[in-house]
Amino acid sequence: MENDDNCLREAVLFEENEGKRVRCLTCMRRCEIPEGGVGFCKTRKNIGGKLYTLVYGDISSISANPIEKKPFFHFYVGSKALTVGSWSCNFSCPWCQNWEISKRPPDEFKNYVSPERFIRLVKAYRCHGTSISFNEPTLMLEYSLDVFRLARDKGYYNTYVTNGYMTPEALNLLIESGLDAMNVDVKGCTETVQKYCGADVDHVWRNIHEAKKKGIHVEVTTLVIPQVNDDSDCLRSIARRIRSEDENIPWHVTRFHPEYRMRDREPTPIKTLEEARRIGLEEGLKYVYLGNVPGHSGENTWCPECGELLIERYVFSITKYRVTEDKRCPGCGAEIPLTGEPVL
Repeated sequence: MENDDNCLREAVLFEENEGKRVRCLTCMRRCEIPEGGVGFCKTRKNIGGKLYTLVYGDISSISANPIEKKPFFHFYVGSKALTVGSWSCNFSCPWCQNWEISKRPPDEFKNYVSPERFIRLVKAYRCHGTSISFNEPTLMLEYSLDVFRLARDKGYYNTYVTNGYMTPEALNLLIESGLDAMNVDVKGCTETVQKYCGADVDHVWRNIHEAKKKGIHVEVTTLVIPQVNDDSDCLRSIARRIRSEDENIPWHVTRFHPEYRMRDREPTPIKTLEEARRIGLEEGLKYVYLGNVPGHSGENTWCPECGELLIERYVFSITKYRVTEDKRCPGCGAEIPLTGEPVL
């Protein structure tokens, strides 16, 4: 990684208010920040009445990941995405699985990777696209826009793994710059998200709706947490909202492991995830997957019409792929909604 001072850049979305106060327009918190102050996420600072990002290209983590790890199960199956993250978050989830970086604000020691170098690394690691992930990618909006433009020009795909709390303005900029796919982490029903994340989940559903409408590939993940969002009413409400957008949106119900401020909880029972999958299918979703349960049949893609095994997975590896070249079930001919060509 390069050490550089380029991590400080003027933000692309803010408005200037009286008294040198600024309002950030990157996420739906829309923080109003006094001169010298930072927003909720601590990655954006008011300097002299203008808003600056502190994390442009400030990389906390970088790795070449199978696209299934995001998880994307219906997007360029078997491909690899060069994945980066930075610091901090705009949510307050006490169960965060990446808390070492998401609960840490940026500091004076920078690990700067220019967008140009990032794209060179995509090629060097023989990846097929990019992914901004690990912590909340919306906080790297400016960097994402520059990376996505370069990646699109080189023929790579671009993905986000996000809590979906960006403003409509930010989402539009991402799409215009080359965003191809989003995995949106829907953390629970209305009350759950407000209580634990300090956020309004309706903004997340709005962004899912807008992304789908504009042709972005969307998958949804819910980390199922005991005594938080594992009751049937909450799970059913999520399934119904997904179904109201598109019955073909994959829903990943993922096993929680005790982390951060919830280390006293037990891991999610597998039977709870199986019940969540049953609820999703009962509500009309065609593709519901279990996550963090290696070897479970719920990792696989089954034809929703005839029950044929189409894609067999073990953790993040594709062990069997039987979808036809024209993306149909070989058994009954049903169309299978996969985006992009498989890399097998």
